[in-house]
Amino acid sequence: MNEIESFRIAVDQAELDDLKDRLSRTRWPREVIGDWSRGVPVAYLNGLAEYWADGFDWRAQEAELNEFPQFTTEIDGQTIHFLHVRSARPDALPLLLTHGWPSSPFEFRQVIGLLTDGFHLVIPSLPGYGLSTPVSGPGWGNLFRVAQAWTTLMDRLGYERFGVHGTDAGAGVAGILGMIAPHRVAGVHLTGTSAGTPFGPAVELDGLSGKDRERGERFNRFQSDGLGYLHLQATRPQTLAYSLNDSPTGQLAWIVEKFAEWTNPAKELPEDAVDRDHLLTAVSLFWFTGAGASSAHAVYEGMEAYRQMSQGGWDGEAPAGPPRGIAVFAGDTTIRSLQDGPVDHWAEYDAGGHFPAMEVPALLAEDLHTFFREVH
Repeated sequence: MNEIESFRIAVDQAELDDLKDRLSRTRWPREVIGDWSRGVPVAYLNGLAEYWADGFDWRAQEAELNEFPQFTTEIDGQTIHFLHVRSARPDALPLLLTHGWPSSPFEFRQVIGLLTDGFHLVIPSLPGYGLSTPVSGPGWGNLFRVAQAWTTLMDRLGYERFGVHGTDAGAGVAGILGMIAPHRVAGVHLTGTSAGTPFGPAVELDGLSGKDRERGERFNRFQSDGLGYLHLQATRPQTLAYSLNDSPTGQLAWIVEKFAEWTNPAKELPEDAVDRDHLLTAVSLFWFTGAGASSAHAVYEGMEAYRQMSQGGWDGEAPAGPPRGIAVFAGDTTIRSLQDGPVDHWAEYDAGGHFPAMEVPALLAEDLHTFFREVH
């Protein structure tokens, strides 16, 4: 069962017709207030849903995504989908890129061409996300299990030593890879990390100044006002699953809100920060694969695993491992003084946000090149 098979995305036309029909029959709520203070405004989402139904060209996006070499393999009973783009340089460093929520490997589509001059790229879908669906059973939200699966994947591809990059939940996977396979990982590069744990204490602002204080204040606001999505997925994913699996408008709002809140704060609307068609491609992949429901369960399992580790006395301090680099973009809340363990590379940027591969791909690619030149 170690076979690696070629894969192409091919959404049935009936699925496209069903999506358009469901969007046309959306039962819109009455507008209570027309700004973003209570969530995505009706007028904004209505316009975006209309474009998704009548202006967005899924077939064009599908063809573009299929230009990347894609494969599937089964690991521990779970089908894992991944992109594998080799560099023209035989001696290039293999680099494993892992996305987070709510995303897929195609978050990295704009950085692939900027990285293949120096890296062989392996970009998997987290189980329950993207095209690593359906999930074969419970437990795949545990990031330790995912990290172990990634080592198996790299074995099958013949890569003994490799670099890792991760963002959001993928940053967790990347950090764990540095712990469980330190002899194999050349370096760990992270983005989309946070100033503190979502359900932990607020950041103590005394002693922080400048950008660090701004990030701490932003994290504290997020913790008090922006965690509704996480509380629901971390406690009642099955209840949420019905809405996400049945209503494309509901799935659209669920993801678009995060792009509104997590991208560069200087950008007014999500499509000011990321390409609108790329955003809708991400939402479409969630819709066609049912990943809204399965990724919610993955979040639940991930938070359960975290709680169990915390109750078991784990203090959150990572053991010494490979070199670690962190890139902090304008929308991030990462604070250097709050990092556990050494940071060998630290870079701050005044642009971008939680999705740098989509917002500022050239900056992210440059930082990856810089970090791995330093450590490899």
